[in-house]
Amino acid sequence: MSLLHITTIQADLVWEDKEANLRRFTDQINAISGKKEIVVLPEMFSTGFSMRPEALAETMTGPSVSWMRNTAREQHIILTGSLIIEENGQYYNRLIWMLPTGDYGYYDKKHLFAMGDEHKHYQAGEKRFIASVNGWRVNLLICYDLRFPVWARQQPQNDAAEYDLLIYVANWPVMRNHAWKTLLQARAIENQCYVVGVNRVGTDGKGVYHSGDTMLVDPLGAILYQVADKEEVHTTVIDKAPLIALREKLPFLHDADPFVLPVFQPTVDQS
Repeated sequence: MSLLHITTIQADLVWEDKEANLRRFTDQINAISGKKEIVVLPEMFSTGFSMRPEALAETMTGPSVSWMRNTAREQHIILTGSLIIEENGQYYNRLIWMLPTGDYGYYDKKHLFAMGDEHKHYQAGEKRFIASVNGWRVNLLICYDLRFPVWARQQPQNDAAEYDLLIYVANWPVMRNHAWKTLLQARAIENQCYVVGVNRVGTDGKGVYHSGDTMLVDPLGAILYQVADKEEVHTTVIDKAPLIALREKLPFLHDADPFVLPVFQPTVDQS
């Protein structure tokens, strides 16, 4: 299929209150009108960007992951966003790609935000994760990863692009929102792909304000959708046909420098 419906939810997260956040997202998702395919939530959507994993972490069978599974099944959507997860005595900022079947894939944040002491509380991931849905390939990354272009760089396979859509979930503060907006456009241009950046809005438990600036950018860097300083649920329809035509007209990826990143997790396919 050529078209993909992406719903972004820019939310004012309730600090470290899982029940309140999950209730709010349930109401927001239930209220979405029209076709729903992929629903994208912010980074650490059940808690905010907390450095208290010892108190807040869950396992992959915990209530927040179960909520994702139940919601994806009931709404027949793909639901994605990151949570604080504990596994084998380590804590991860983990982005989960939950299918309506209950199957899932996940990505553990590679670049931990040292200015916020994230590296002191969480274990860095080592593998990228690319999902597949209805003929689209989707690369899933988290917040601070945006500043490191090599981690997102296309690795063409037999002259074919590696992915078509790049999604970042974030808790990115207003004081650096110019970088957020500029880098989202840069990642789209250099990788010849659509880019979605879903950020939180409002003030967190540390007094840090987030303007949101949730965006959807086309492969030429043009902004198709953007919202700031308020909560908003919005669905954008993107078309793969113009992307394919652009890559054929401007085959820049064919001239990309060859390199190899760490091995990928297996693709989770929802066709």
